[in-house]
Amino acid sequence: MPRPEESGRAEGAASAPWRVTVVDHQRTGGRPPYEPRPDGQPLAWRDDLRIHGTTGEISRVDASGRTRWTHRCAGRPNAAHISGDRVLVTTDSAEYTPWGFLGPALLLDLADGTQIAELRGARGAALRGGRFLLGLEGYDFFDTWEHDRDGDTVDSWRSYGHYVVGSGVRVVEADRTHPTGSRVVRLRPGGVIERGPRLTDPQTSRPVVLEDGTIVVLDAGVLRAVDRGLAGTVLAELLPVAPERVSGLIASLSRDGDRITAVIAEPRPGHPTPYTVHTWTIALHSRA
Repeated sequence: MPRPEESGRAEGAASAPWRVTVVDHQRTGGRPPYEPRPDGQPLAWRDDLRIHGTTGEISRVDASGRTRWTHRCAGRPNAAHISGDRVLVTTDSAEYTPWGFLGPALLLDLADGTQIAELRGARGAALRGGRFLLGLEGYDFFDTWEHDRDGDTVDSWRSYGHYVVGSGVRVVEADRTHPTGSRVVRLRPGGVIERGPRLTDPQTSRPVVLEDGTIVVLDAGVLRAVDRGLAGTVLAELLPVAPERVSGLIASLSRDGDRITAVIAEPRPGHPTPYTVHTWTIALHSRA
């Protein structure tokens, strides 16, 4: 019988196949690195189809710009995930609710936009065969569910965060609690969770995934690598922050070729420029 929790390898258990060099560091006053979605950009795409979303509407558009179908919705779509003949769309509600601006997650038929199911979750990810992951955190929820192509729940885990789907499913957890219990974990069938390295930040930014499946995480000012076996390695200490000071930090991580850009905004209470914004340009090097 599988255990509900298993341990992965400890941090530093294996040599990381990657190393980094900090090429540049700039410090300015300004706005934090929010991640707005540019207007007009698709939420998701596959081959010649695009899924677009605007307030009150989800649409499928082909490569020629022709709209194949439109599905009306109550809020604003914020992300979409395509698998098989289904598309899962998460939305923001038009009005503030006890769940903030969380709107319904809509499972639609990819061919004609027919609604298959209305679900609840803040983040999703596509699996194979029309299956999806959908997760929710808050009000005692810290859960991920696997839904089949009809919207039925077929598995669940007590974990939530940024999903990395490849050879299995890994999660960079984000529990928003102090002190945090978040880790990088792997979800296994039957609700089993394989635990990897602990994190310091209870709400890490979206990770970067490298070619060999290594996850790069910006965790409370420390750049960490976690491999497929859940072995963790510190790549660089950019701006280490004590656990009691992580609240209020806003960070982002992005990649362009062999360069990673890491941004951390520190709040400056009572100052006319509310944030000190640190930006690092980091070169990636493979040990291979």
